[in-house]
Amino acid sequence: MGTFRPISVQPAIVLISFAGFAPLTAQQSVSERFFAHNAEMTRLQPAFVTPLATSDPRIIQYARIAVSSEYTPAHTQTVSYGNNRGAGIVAFQRFEFDWVPPSYIQHNSRAVNNGTIDGFGDTALAAKVRIASGNAEHGNFEISALLNHCFPTGSHTNGAATGTYTPTLAFGYAFLRRWDAISTLGGTLPTGMIAKQGRTIAWNSLAQFHATRLFWFELENNSTFYFAGRHDGRMQNFLTPGAIFVARRKEWKPTHPFAIFGAGMQIATSGFHTYNHNTIAETRIIF
Repeated sequence: MGTFRPISVQPAIVLISFAGFAPLTAQQSVSERFFAHNAEMTRLQPAFVTPLATSDPRIIQYARIAVSSEYTPAHTQTVSYGNNRGAGIVAFQRFEFDWVPPSYIQHNSRAVNNGTIDGFGDTALAAKVRIASGNAEHGNFEISALLNHCFPTGSHTNGAATGTYTPTLAFGYAFLRRWDAISTLGGTLPTGMIAKQGRTIAWNSLAQFHATRLFWFELENNSTFYFAGRHDGRMQNFLTPGAIFVARRKEWKPTHPFAIFGAGMQIATSGFHTYNHNTIAETRIIF
């Protein structure tokens, strides 16, 4: 896999940002035009929040900082500082482009000399397109398509052996004023070494409840089906209860940035599972 090789994305982010500014009025400042993206999206999309584990079908501008801690059946703990989260920006009214920087992977094991070495994982770029959507007055739904490309930049054994593509279809629907449901279906397709790495199909579904003005609760079901590779023919399933706190002032407007704090735990519910449970905590800045 080789050593970590950072990928420069700053020029692309700058170009995409200014491409997104184009339809807005010239009288607005650069800052006003930048933050106006999410204000425009609120008029086109439902008002639920990004799930802890699965993808968000909405188009948003964000930065996410996360930590996860997995425990395996062999009593091995793996801590990910980053948890494959990053930042996304909106271009025009239908596109979102994301960058996922390498997470730092720390291995804590009761076994001695188990061959694992701490280091950085892979990095990824992703694109999302909004296929169709409506706000509360126009159906309260969202359908999007995503394509993620992961680069094998991980050090030691902390990443994939080759690059992978992950196409995903995401759907969200809000109903009964306080409830919403999200479902995603996608597959991970390595560019090589299929017999070793295999392919997977992931199907995630969840329900969210908007309990109060600032608190959301959710329950996710995360299923992964394995094809080829050492787990060929197997399936693992997790239930992920979570809580989300939205920190924004009462006079908040769609052009105002705000913070979201979330936490939850993936709990294995299938006979086969690569880890028993996974604790997730993260902070998001929406701007």
